[in-house]
Parts: sequence; structure tokens; C-alpha cells
Amino acid sequence: MLSQFLVFTAQTKKKITSKFLGFGRQSSSTAAKAAEKGEDSFLKWFLLLIPATTFGLGTWQVKRRQWKLKLIDDLTRLTTAEPIPLPLDPYEVNNLEYRRVKVRGRYDHSQELYIMPRSPVDPEREAREAGRLSSSAETGANVITPFHCTDLGITILVNRGFVPRKKIRPETRMKGQVEDEVELVGVVRLTENRKPFVPNNDVERNRWHYRDLEAMAQVTGAVPIFIDADYGSTIPGGPIGGQTRVTLRNEHMQYIITWYGLCAATSYMWYAKFIKKI
Repeated sequence: MLSQFLVFTAQTKKKITSKFLGFGRQSSSTAAKAAEKGEDSFLKWFLLLIPATTFGLGTWQVKRRQWKLKLIDDLTRLTTAEPIPLPLDPYEVNNLEYRRVKVRGRYDHSQELYIMPRSPVDPEREAREAGRLSSSAETGANVITPFHCTDLGITILVNRGFVPRKKIRPETRMKGQVEDEVELVGVVRLTENRKPFVPNNDVERNRWHYRDLEAMAQVTGAVPIFIDADYGSTIPGGPIGGQTRVTLRNEHMQYIITWYGLCAATSYMWYAKFIKKI
């Protein structure tokens, strides 16, 4: 009787232990599945940030392109508008960049400045060579000459235009060194900051690499007002006018295509992984 009782007790204990172990394994499996489901849910919504971000960047580039097109239109309008008399106040001139103005006076050729190296502005040639790695344009300098405005009683700085390297010295282009009073039309330009990798201006050697109106005015005794003479103001035998670059880089359409393309691709990948398989 005792032996039967002991056998029954052992069997009962074994059954109870098996039930507890099975419940434990079931609980562990359920917890693992819940954790895996939580991880999948986090990954699902985290990866959705990629198409959402690229869509936002594409939309931002659309707005940037609209802004750039408006800016180009404004510059074109300013550089083709009827010229106005040059204001006497330099502070007023600061609000007229790219505006066409007209002045009358005489050049002081004895104080020429040279911005170099420069290549001539030629829209037709630049359109033909668009996309090329190299350019066939010759290099030279832009000739900056003090110009005494007889009607205003001040001396300003005028970018007369481009000369090739062999014509930089004034004695090689004496025909264009007019002494008479002339009337010219030009585009107002403001001072510019030195860009990375551009050398500093060498005042002593008269080698300028960017427009520094204050320094140029100090050297020549002019006021810090600077205009680019237009092509119509070119004097035969002298520098070639019309050296104002008003073109702006407008590559926003490429960025729009890139970002929206990435948005479409990553959206499809996200859909295929998390939605389509449901």
C-alpha cells in the first residue's frame, strides 16, 4: 500500500512539473513574439522617415527653384531697364546693385587698376561651350579706371571692360585711352568678399583678384562707387565693355528629380516590405 502511494505521489508531481514547464515555455514564446512585433513596428515607422524626408527635401527644392527664377527675372529686368542718372549719395547707390545708370565725365588713365585673371564675358561662346571641361577663351584682365563725373563733381571707379593679356599695359592700346569727356552707361556693382582659394589683392603690384571698393577707392582717391561699363560704351581700341555676369546657377531641377526619385523608390520599398506582405 505504501509503495503504491509513493508511486502515485511521484507521478502526480511529475505531471504538475510538466504543466508548469509547459506554461513557462508558452509564456517565453509569447513574450518573444511580442518583443519581435514591437521591434518590427519600430523599424516600420523609423524607415518611413526616409521617404518622408526625401519628399520634404524635394518640396524645399521646388520652392528654392521658384525663388531662383524670380531672382533671375529681377536681375534681367534691372540690367535691361532704362538707365537712370547716378545718385550722388553712396548709401543710395548701395541699393541699386545691377541697376543701369548713366554718367558723364573724363577718365584718369594714370591710375588704372587691373582685376586678373579674367576671361571675356561672351554669352554666345559660353552657350556653345556649356558642359565642356575646358574653355577656349583667352585670359586677360578687367581694366578699372577712375572716372571724374563732371556733373556730380565726384570721381568713381569704372570697369571699362576686358583686355587680353598682351594688351594690359596702357601703351599697347593708346587709341582707346581717350582724354575727352564721354558719356557712358554702366551697371552698379557693390564690393565683394574674397572667396575661398582666391588670392589676396596685391595692392603694391596692382594685381587685384576681387572687387574691394574701399581699398580701390583709397588707392585712387575715388569714392567707393563702382560701375561696369556696358558694351555700348566700348571705345574703339580700348577695353571691351559689357563684362557683367548676371547668370546664376540654377540646378534646382536636378535636385528636385533626385529627391522625388528617391522618395518614390524608398516609398515602394517600404510598401513592399511592410504593407504588401500583409
